[in-house]
Amino acid sequence: MYTLIIKRIFDIVLASVGLIILSPIFIAITIVLFILNRGKPFFFQKRPGKNEKIFNIIKFKSMNDKTDSDGKLLPYADRITNFGHFIRNYSLDEIPQLINIIKGDMSLVGPRPLLPKYLSLYNDFQRQRHQLKPGVTGWAQVNGRNTITWDEKFKLDIWYVQNITFLLDCRIIFLTIKKVFLKEDINSSKTVNMEPFNGNN
Repeated sequence: MYTLIIKRIFDIVLASVGLIILSPIFIAITIVLFILNRGKPFFFQKRPGKNEKIFNIIKFKSMNDKTDSDGKLLPYADRITNFGHFIRNYSLDEIPQLINIIKGDMSLVGPRPLLPKYLSLYNDFQRQRHQLKPGVTGWAQVNGRNTITWDEKFKLDIWYVQNITFLLDCRIIFLTIKKVFLKEDINSSKTVNMEPFNGNN
């Protein structure tokens, strides 16, 4: 009952209230990024959702589009801007995903949506993460975020899928707010991004 009906209602209500409360910040960041990124404040990327259905995730654009002499995008460290680093450091780049929640692409809590190229690399255990809608935050995010290994992330994701409850979601939301304010478990380096998943588990 919770995963089929109540969780969706919970998502719509909290996402709508969140957008209203955060609207001044949303508008301010949009204006700044519109100026810094030449009219492109948002970043859209294909991600797999529930049952591996592909959708467009929405984030604030924290990196520019600078390329090398061959037209290829420069590395992460050369493209992230100072303002982009700031909004990532406080997870403000995730705010537009509230729109994804209202649309039904995502949930407030669930396994984080990864890249479509990883789909063919998952084993049967890891693939269970797609039994639920992906989340803006999740059990892995409040238990290490980007400071833990891929294997640990998958184990935490699947544990959540197998143990989901309303109280667990409330706990994850509370811990997420706490970690964002305290900036816990965040790699604050401007030169290091998460290593790609190679399917070596």
